[in-house]
Amino acid sequence: MKPLKEKVSITLDTDLVVKVKHLAEQDDRSFSQYINLVLKAHVEKLKQQQS
Repeated sequence: MKPLKEKVSITLDTDLVVKVKHLAEQDDRSFSQYINLVLKAHVEKLKQQQS
């Protein structure tokens, strides 16, 4: 069975990391969970715009 998640490494601007960490904390999520949530929402939004 394939793993449901895959580890990746990305480079982000420092100010963005600080802001996202703060937002993740406010949402009671880990940094990784929050990025995953935001990316999923963005991809879904793009998908709907293309329909």
